[in-house]
Amino acid sequence: MLGVCRLESGTPLPHWLYDSSNFFSLTGTADETSIVCREDLIPAGFSSEKGFRAIKVEGPLDFGLIGILASLLDPLAEAGISVFVISTYETDYVLVRQGNLEKAIRALEAAAFTIRKN
Repeated sequence: MLGVCRLESGTPLPHWLYDSSNFFSLTGTADETSIVCREDLIPAGFSSEKGFRAIKVEGPLDFGLIGILASLLDPLAEAGISVFVISTYETDYVLVRQGNLEKAIRALEAAAFTIRKN
């Protein structure tokens, strides 16, 4: 499972981030640094939300495509599922709480998306 962690802007990157070999995302702004990684790597004492699962959009996606995220997020919003979204160079990931994963899959399948479970 994944966790989302917040650091103060300018905080040095923690050493444990580099232990997340399968999936991590790092976003820094003037206001904060956000890290998404395996939840078991986030030490106690860090501001974090845990218990997320990622739904990957099959890519690579062309930068000219329009409405990909909207088409995914609309059925999830209608189902009352909150999300955390990460975009990479090649694709997008929609993170949902573990407790909402099956509901999210059903909502996306009802909207004609093919879900491939790992």
